[in-house]
Amino acid sequence: MTEILFLAEEAPEGGFTARAVGESIFTEADDEAALREMVRDAVRCHFPDEQTRPRVILLHWVRDEVMAL
Repeated sequence: MTEILFLAEEAPEGGFTARAVGESIFTEADDEAALREMVRDAVRCHFPDEQTRPRVILLHWVRDEVMAL
């Protein structure tokens, strides 16, 4: 595996969350910068062996927008 994809979004109760697609990894943080660091840390913990660790982390930001008609 050379890359891993996370879906990142604002949490309803505040802060941000990120969930990996295809792996059992979930993390959260108070702001976007902290979330990026938490995602890196979670990937390092989930893949302790550097040989099997993904080299690239993709953050796909999911944002809902409400528009009036």
